[in-house]
Amino acid sequence: MRTRPVIAIVGRPNVGKSTLFNRLVGRRLAIVEDTPGVTRDRHFADSEYEFRPVTFVDTGGFVPDSDEDVLAKHVRMQAQAAVEEADIVLFVVDGRVGISGGDQDVARYLRKHERPLILIVNKVDGRRDKELLTSDFHSLALGEPVPVSAEHNIGLDVLCDRLVELLPPAPPYEPPAETPAKGELVKLPKAPDKAAPIRVALVGRPNVGKSTLVNALLGEDRVIVSPIAGTTRDPIDTALVFGGRNVVLTDTAGIRRKSAISQKIEEFSVFGAIRAIENSDVTVLVLDATEAGVDQDQKIASIAEEKGRALLIVVNKWDLIRGEAKEEHYRDSLKWYMKFVSWAPMVFISAKDGHKVSKVLSLALQLFDMQHFRAGTPMLNKIIDHVTTEHALPVVRGKPLKLYYAMQVATAPPSFAIITNAPKDVPDRYVRYVTNYLRSTFNLKVPIRMFWRERPGQKQRAAQGQKFKNRSESIRKAKNRKR
Repeated sequence: MRTRPVIAIVGRPNVGKSTLFNRLVGRRLAIVEDTPGVTRDRHFADSEYEFRPVTFVDTGGFVPDSDEDVLAKHVRMQAQAAVEEADIVLFVVDGRVGISGGDQDVARYLRKHERPLILIVNKVDGRRDKELLTSDFHSLALGEPVPVSAEHNIGLDVLCDRLVELLPPAPPYEPPAETPAKGELVKLPKAPDKAAPIRVALVGRPNVGKSTLVNALLGEDRVIVSPIAGTTRDPIDTALVFGGRNVVLTDTAGIRRKSAISQKIEEFSVFGAIRAIENSDVTVLVLDATEAGVDQDQKIASIAEEKGRALLIVVNKWDLIRGEAKEEHYRDSLKWYMKFVSWAPMVFISAKDGHKVSKVLSLALQLFDMQHFRAGTPMLNKIIDHVTTEHALPVVRGKPLKLYYAMQVATAPPSFAIITNAPKDVPDRYVRYVTNYLRSTFNLKVPIRMFWRERPGQKQRAAQGQKFKNRSESIRKAKNRKR
């Protein structure tokens, strides 16, 4: 059962829908650029008005039927789907341009659906004749227009008042059952213990099938799928429940090499994809089976590893080469190219056919649990004892390296601190050896962070020893002078 009213923002391309969307939700979520057609998929964001929870939906622009290509048709279908799901529609028009044929097409469509609607005349800032411009839009027969400037935050207070009138009433305030005595603390009711959703970001090069995979996981055409590379621009969040757990899937724009980015819009999209990796719990790197493991795939994997995110490698379009290559040989070859993340699990799927698609989420949930793994200190110290016994400790600066004890200091990613006598001189090969030993012992297929630290008070003890040494040397020299 849906508890939040859905408010869809619709209109022609380049009338300021995304700018208005960002203003209403109070943060920059949608890409804004002075170019028609930047927004394509539906973009959802939750907000609250006068204690009323709502969900805003930014949409791509409606275009006339005669001008539609395949991609524009998909954009239009996404916008129409948003209207059909909406409880309230915000129809945005451009006050500077005036009424166009596209506005009339959208108005005819909206009148058929009979949703509660607010007509918004945008971009009227600095216009002395804004009342005249606004009055022209009465001919659309969609009620009293509201003049605003989303870019300069003008007129939005009037818009919000109109919006609140259309929303369901706020829940009544319930005072405490008993009035506390003066000075007595008021016991607030405990908030429901709801686990935060697990955020799974789908990233990869353009046209590897990320949006197709999202739709396959959801069982519906939630995001636009097109053979045109770069169809997705904004990171698109979609909530679902899998295995009894709340998950948020984030479909992102394809990440290309910096030298291959030719438009400012695409640059914004790539930044959004990288932010999605930073905000995710699990990063799903989608590869094209026909050309997997290329330099850009390695670069994206390195970003996820650098950020400490759990990484799942999904080889998509396996149906195109199935039979020509065995998964085992393909896996070994791919791990050789991406040896720095060889610990990451790998799954071979066909998002188009639905082959092994559900395994993506089941593995992602397992990786999330691994990210929050905690090892007991006694177990870690047993492992350290075993490591020092099985593998001879190296000699650094003429002294044998000593490992005193270990502890886990953080999760997501699992981070371990090992106390040693020479933290800055531990050889890299020994760091890799201990890291791999911990990974194999606890079966961790996520990034691991190692911190090598000196014993508490080690500097003070060294200073005290040096002081004693200096004193002994002074006494010896004094005795020699007396002789």
